[in-house]
Amino acid sequence: MSRLQVVSGKGGTGKTTVAAALALALATQGKRTLLVEVEGRQGIAQLFETEALPYEERKIAVAPGGGEVYALAIDPELALLDYLQMFYKLGSAGRALRKIGAIDFATTIAPGVRDVLLTGKACEAVRRKDRSGRFVYDYVVMDAPPTGRITRFLNVNDEVAGLAKIGPIHHQAQAVMRVLKSPETAVHLVTLLEEMPVQETVDGIAELRAARLPVGRVIVNMVRPQVLDPSALDLVAAVPRSSVARALSSAGLGGARRGGHAERLVEPLLAQAEEYAERYALETEQRAVLADLDVPLHELPLLAEGMDLAGLYALARELREQDVS
Repeated sequence: MSRLQVVSGKGGTGKTTVAAALALALATQGKRTLLVEVEGRQGIAQLFETEALPYEERKIAVAPGGGEVYALAIDPELALLDYLQMFYKLGSAGRALRKIGAIDFATTIAPGVRDVLLTGKACEAVRRKDRSGRFVYDYVVMDAPPTGRITRFLNVNDEVAGLAKIGPIHHQAQAVMRVLKSPETAVHLVTLLEEMPVQETVDGIAELRAARLPVGRVIVNMVRPQVLDPSALDLVAAVPRSSVARALSSAGLGGARRGGHAERLVEPLLAQAEEYAERYALETEQRAVLADLDVPLHELPLLAEGMDLAGLYALARELREQDVS
């Protein structure tokens, strides 16, 4: 199991939810996980029903078996101050740079600098050890940018290392890329069984592979339960309306006479069945597309009650049962 788990996905697929559930799953049985947010949306705080996260590592949950989940919302500006202090020992001079807006200027004029700081902070957490020489965190889970940006986001240090041939920036970028392009890292993509998210997943995996970044798993989120088996779906279009009305009447839903309650239910029921049949065919087609990617494929159910803290723990349990953790 890779120690840095990067979770991406098209907007709306629930990648932040999956990242949080994965962090809980990995923390089972006494493990310690750091869940990192890089987009500044405070989605992790909302999921765990806690106050907005500061720029510090804070425990936010306890997993089954006594494991712990910590969270960190990375602030690029403060990460740059850390970087300046680490490599140049600027101290108060770094704080002065912040006051005059030099940090905003640096991250605005060179957007790649921001991504270097974000990925660098996550990789530092992966490599960090305590005084006994043990890793501080067993796993680091990154709630990363969407699929369309993930390859450039992760590969930006490679570009920086090529531009800065010597010095601490070059060495820092190389150190980060050694983590990101090693077996220590796995990039997972979250999708739905719909055409656009699946196509974006296919494209994203192709880009990751071209950049030699390690592809992990595809996690299909919000999968609806199967309510009709394939043999029943084949009968939907051909079933006689009168037979459906008689069956409804036998079930105690009114008489089958014309205009009766049971007969009024026939068309809406069959329309729902036809809509379900179309949806089932689409999902079957998209599953086949994902199966051709030759990566491990997992599915998480749609929670009818909506997403809350209990639902998050339920998804973590699903991931453990599917041996994702």
